[in-house]
Amino acid sequence: MGSTTADWFEDRIAAAVAPLLPGFTVEAVAEIDSTNTELMRRARAGRVEPVLLVAEHQTAGRGRLGRPWQSAPRQEASGSLLFSLGLPLAPADWSGLSLAVGVSVAESLDPSGAHKVGLKWPNDVWVNDSKLVGILIETALPSSGRPDASRYLVIGIGVNIGARDADGMRTPPAWLRQWRPDASAPEVLGELAPPLVQAVLDFEARGFAPFAERFAARDVLRGREVALSDGTTGLCEGVAWGGELQVRTDAGLQLISSDEVSVRPRGMAF
Repeated sequence: MGSTTADWFEDRIAAAVAPLLPGFTVEAVAEIDSTNTELMRRARAGRVEPVLLVAEHQTAGRGRLGRPWQSAPRQEASGSLLFSLGLPLAPADWSGLSLAVGVSVAESLDPSGAHKVGLKWPNDVWVNDSKLVGILIETALPSSGRPDASRYLVIGIGVNIGARDADGMRTPPAWLRQWRPDASAPEVLGELAPPLVQAVLDFEARGFAPFAERFAARDVLRGREVALSDGTTGLCEGVAWGGELQVRTDAGLQLISSDEVSVRPRGMAF
């Protein structure tokens, strides 16, 4: 996988997170197929320690519903932040986890809301209808078989730090340097990681409810006509307490689960 060319401040991030997750480590690599794929491989082999894996370049990044995550070309690697967080987790209900993760990321990148960093259900962070961050959540049952209800959670996050070419992308990209011209991937990783771990642990303890109003405050679909990938259209009425998207269609109010369909503001192509 090779050594990295950047200083990712691994020890500093690990020290900030360790009080929340004892034994937590940070690993940085120059290139990998996918940070999510690697942590899932480890989990299936019984390696379930809490870890953050960051890569300067991914050759086979993955997005939601099996789509590829289009990493920036190698020469533009400094323009992307690509990492995965892995840890054992045993919430009473997994519903709404991707939304809670999105809340944490959006609040870290835009604490005041001044830059209108919003949340596009179920797992993207948007600015002005352009995608800034993608989130992919996966879980694995370790091969060792744990006696409790824990699964190994892997959260993959990709942030556009610098300008991106829109060719081949389903939605146009936004990038952080549009309002933070000096932002760097290592700096942003240090800003995101500790609050993200705290948010995940809060979700494990209390579910989505503590995040619901915070999500609503940044919900970019609420009040808009939306089109689902199955052809259904309707008016988005926000997110339910269980994290489902509420869409008012000709057939009445529909609760949409995140594993069923994709959704776009009406008029945008899938």
